[in-house]
Amino acid sequence: MRASRLISLLLLLQARGSMTAGELARELEVSERTVYRDVLALSAAGVPVYADRGRAGGYRLLGGYRTRLTGLTRDEAEALFLAGLPGPAGEMGLADAVAAAELKVLAALPPALRDAPARAGQRFHLDVPGWFREAGPPPWLTELARAVWRDREVELRYRRGDREVTRRVRPYGLVLKSAIWYLVARVGDDVRTYRVDRVTGVEVTEDSFDRDEGFDLAGHWREQAASFLRTMLRAEVAVRLSPAGVRQLRHLVDAPFVYDEVVTAAEGPDGQGWVVARLPVESVGVAYHQLLGLGPEVEVLDPPELRELFVEAADRLAALYR
Repeated sequence: MRASRLISLLLLLQARGSMTAGELARELEVSERTVYRDVLALSAAGVPVYADRGRAGGYRLLGGYRTRLTGLTRDEAEALFLAGLPGPAGEMGLADAVAAAELKVLAALPPALRDAPARAGQRFHLDVPGWFREAGPPPWLTELARAVWRDREVELRYRRGDREVTRRVRPYGLVLKSAIWYLVARVGDDVRTYRVDRVTGVEVTEDSFDRDEGFDLAGHWREQAASFLRTMLRAEVAVRLSPAGVRQLRHLVDAPFVYDEVVTAAEGPDGQGWVVARLPVESVGVAYHQLLGLGPEVEVLDPPELRELFVEAADRLAALYR
């Protein structure tokens, strides 16, 4: 445990240059007294850790000291070569950089761990694109990725319906979701999302922008995705579900929060174990196709037009199998 913490302390100083005892304690989730003891242990082991005195002081490594990756375990080394997806990196124009970085990491590993990339490659392959989508990246993805890295404003031409619009945007990040690339960008004070395969032109300007360092791309995307799914669910149906129907419903709804909310708000169970629930859906037609997969484990109560569709489907099935 302590050996792992010492390595983490060393790598923090190597990555950030200088850190106070308080900052190190927060990062390592230990007391400042423990940090003092760990620094002494590193010094005794020959690591040149230097303490700057004063209010602006802290710990740093002398003379550009760098450590080799001898502290990696086998599990960590093998996981490292799974951390970057070569497909998406290549689509953003980073294939050469990823390959070069892997070579440098490989050269720094001790001999006993140099089979890590081969072992990981033999056991795991991540095929990101969907089954029925073209594997090629959107035509403007590489240019957008460069603008994101360099914090450069972009003149973006974008296909919206049957017309093309132009926007000057500050590209904050790229997101790959279900084999589709999205650009998250600021336009004025708003944060907007654009599908990259609908971009018809990109002009990267010489104007840089100051990134909001507090912006959380992953958190923003989670909120936007949940909000988007909720806006799609414009209708509601009332259903009666058997215990098996409740279990199978999880695999039929597109949004995970729908299942959780339905189960939480369900009324029942009755004497047969069935529950009554209200289910948010995109439309009556979509609900028909989704709920039909539950067969006799669901009874539609409302709206009447959806119940009639199920009555008709039941009659046709009975006639077909009679």
